[in-house]
Amino acid sequence: MKYSAIRYGFPLAAGLSLAVAATVVQADGPKSMDVASTFATTNFLGAGAKHLAEQIDITTGGAVKLRVHEPGDLVPPFEVFNSVSSGAVDAGWDWIGYWAGTVPVTNLYGALPFGPTPDAFMSWMWAGDGTKLLQSAYDQYNVHVLPCFISPQETGGWYNKEINSVEDFKGLRMRISGLGAKVLSKLGASTQLIPGNEIYLALERGRIDATEFSIPQVDQAMGFNEIAKYYYFPGWHQSASWFSFIVNKDVWDKYSDERKAQMETACRSTLQWSMAGAAEKQVQIIDELKAKGVEVRRFPDPVLKALRSTWDEVRAEEEKANPRFKEAYESLMKYVDLNDQWYKLQELPRD
Repeated sequence: MKYSAIRYGFPLAAGLSLAVAATVVQADGPKSMDVASTFATTNFLGAGAKHLAEQIDITTGGAVKLRVHEPGDLVPPFEVFNSVSSGAVDAGWDWIGYWAGTVPVTNLYGALPFGPTPDAFMSWMWAGDGTKLLQSAYDQYNVHVLPCFISPQETGGWYNKEINSVEDFKGLRMRISGLGAKVLSKLGASTQLIPGNEIYLALERGRIDATEFSIPQVDQAMGFNEIAKYYYFPGWHQSASWFSFIVNKDVWDKYSDERKAQMETACRSTLQWSMAGAAEKQVQIIDELKAKGVEVRRFPDPVLKALRSTWDEVRAEEEKANPRFKEAYESLMKYVDLNDQWYKLQELPRD
């Protein structure tokens, strides 16, 4: 009997081990997540979600799959955050600034007027306090955030009339989001936020006189040059744009630390992908637009000075009304100042 117990004990122990291993695997989060995107995956912004899905497939060895859905397939674009928060959808791919009505500090991450360069912003986000401060704001909404994509400085926008002075903003009907909209509103413009997939029609039908949306690579794909004549620079309202992968926290917490780290690695890889070669591509597309008759203009210096002065007013109001914004802005500027000091020391003379 003692021999039989030993003889059959090994298979029993092995069976228990396999059962435990299976339980661990099953407990390591969902094997797939539905992702509601706020952008069509056919353009650069939405393509970031597809790239992230590919990277997560690689880093997890196929253990986690993302099913990226087009805008409106699961929920309307502007309902993505609330749907992820409630658990109606597992995850989302977004432009962070869309949620400023719910989480005001996201204005800083989505569209900060006269802000730092994308590389400095990226450094603060991942090496400084950027992600930590953003996550602390999302915690109460049961959302986990991974900032996975940053676009270069945006353009100043598409206009159906010239902007020669600050007076030209008065009465201008413009699609613009975030803090830049608050600046232009103070200067007399009528601003509104319109989802990306509706902008072309709004511009074509005369509902708006001007729009900003993204970088030339995206704007060209949206077809704005077919309607608007003037393309203005610089993108004073948005020095860098953050896009993120957001996951319902109950879903996120089902994954092991190892699996979470694998998805974060995929996120960082997607961030690098979004930054590589961006500037060169935009210049090539601007040349193409010029060849099609688009007039590329620069805002006159007096206009930029007026915009900057008005932004200072808006920023002071935001800091007073929103302690989180003040904390994040001060943290960012302190970090950027240290970066600037370093690069200033390293400056070389130019011919």
